[in-house]
Amino acid sequence: MKHVLSLAALAAVLAACGGSKTPTEAVRPVLTQKVAAGAAAARDVYSGEVRARYETDLGFRIAGKILKREVDAGARVKKGQVLARLDPEDAKLAADAARAQTASSESDLALAKSELDRSADLLDKKFISQSAYDAKKNIYNAAQAKHDQMKSQAAISTNQAGYTTLTADADGVVLVAMAEPGQVVTAGQAVLKLAHAGEKDVVLNAPEGQLARFRVGEDVGISLWADPQKVFRGRIREVAGGADAVTRTYTVKVAAIDPPPTAYIGMTANVLFAPTVDAGLTLLPLGAIAGDRDAPAVWIVDPKTSAVQLRRVKLGAFREDGATVLEGLAPGEVVVTAGVHKLRAGQVVRVAESGKPAAVADGR
Repeated sequence: MKHVLSLAALAAVLAACGGSKTPTEAVRPVLTQKVAAGAAAARDVYSGEVRARYETDLGFRIAGKILKREVDAGARVKKGQVLARLDPEDAKLAADAARAQTASSESDLALAKSELDRSADLLDKKFISQSAYDAKKNIYNAAQAKHDQMKSQAAISTNQAGYTTLTADADGVVLVAMAEPGQVVTAGQAVLKLAHAGEKDVVLNAPEGQLARFRVGEDVGISLWADPQKVFRGRIREVAGGADAVTRTYTVKVAAIDPPPTAYIGMTANVLFAPTVDAGLTLLPLGAIAGDRDAPAVWIVDPKTSAVQLRRVKLGAFREDGATVLEGLAPGEVVVTAGVHKLRAGQVVRVAESGKPAAVADGR
């Protein structure tokens, strides 16, 4: 009886094993894009900063202690408006002393002139020698030179007394206040930075590999980060002749032509170049690139089997909106754009969502 039960149990086990199936691999969903021929090109975009055409560091022309600062950073000022004042006492005393010295030298000059005239009269009457007269003339000439020197010094001291007031040399806005009341400053030390009203530039730093893209006189578009839909005209007016020693980039200044009133100094702006089309150059999102920089590749989906295969490609420039592919793709091929690091060759996938066609992009 036990033997019969054992056979029955064995048969049940074998039946159960025979009815089981090998688990199948789950089909992975992926995002894709189709490589399109002749798609619209993406335009070159470079970020910069709105700056005044002219920015001036303002400082006093003499040394002294700041008595009062009349404006703060952000203040809008008019030409001739008082911005700051120095303690005028020392400059006033120096001017008074110079005027007193001038008056003294004037008296000395008058005395020397009187002595010279008397000597000339005595010389005519043969009461003194020529050498005695010449001595009086030398004294007069020295007095005249000293008086001229004192007058010049008095004029300088008077001017310096007026330099205790710092005024705006143009309409504009104060960008930075660099000194406070009570601080002692030297002659020429920057106290305020003034951005002149009127013309504005967008200033950007161009990488050395893209410097050829910037040509003086070329028209471009400009948009503000705060209002990207509104584009106004710009023109490249200056490209630095040498690279920055630290960043190795070149400063480029783009003149803003009729910028909107909302283009405030310091705002982020984009400089937009007209797009160009190259049918052999494809733009893919960065997420589509597998492998590393030395051996880049993309996953291609077979439209018949839905299996993926890895294909080596040649990349161009990396951009904010993706990477350009120079070689390795053909129009109509489907490229996986997300999850590329979890795939293997021959794996069957399911297209979860098709993205927009991979655009043919302009090179840079």
